[in-house]
Amino acid sequence: MYSSSEPVTLTRDVDAAVVPVGTKVTLQKGEQAYITQSLGGSYTVVVNGNMFRIEGRDADALGVQVAQKQRDPDAPPRAKDDLEKEVWTQLKQCYDPEIPVNIVDLGLIYDCALAPLGAGNAYKADVKMTLTAPGCGMGPMLAQDVQNRLLSIEEIDEANVELVWDPPWNQGMMTEAARLQLGLM
Repeated sequence: MYSSSEPVTLTRDVDAAVVPVGTKVTLQKGEQAYITQSLGGSYTVVVNGNMFRIEGRDADALGVQVAQKQRDPDAPPRAKDDLEKEVWTQLKQCYDPEIPVNIVDLGLIYDCALAPLGAGNAYKADVKMTLTAPGCGMGPMLAQDVQNRLLSIEEIDEANVELVWDPPWNQGMMTEAARLQLGLM
């Protein structure tokens, strides 16, 4: 995780989302930003006392270079078990911008199912997830993160993410490691 107690100067105008409401805004070139969290490829920053989320593809505006990991195109097709492991690995790269724990360990993923799409090695992923609070404005953004992560997997051609509210999320759904990391144990 990258964070800094020193401000960085935005090198260009950059799209951001206000945390926790999710409203889209443009932060201006030259503004001072404090990076508070950089997990899962996105950045949480504080600018003028307000918290924003900046997507990883815009890290250059913060003066940060991010290496992109890609699958070897010459690698043989993965078995479904290996693909399922990769799906969960990708889901663990999605983070709430306010909580430094991935959404899997937070207990926000209720179900993830892979189904083959016709012949070949293409799959559809269906995910049911929730949020820590039903009124969280970041919900659509987190769901989009999940979908983008799944679609970044070569074999996933379709990804559907459904926000569900039953059962309601509670802290007991977090892994022990997540509770420990957040000081809840």
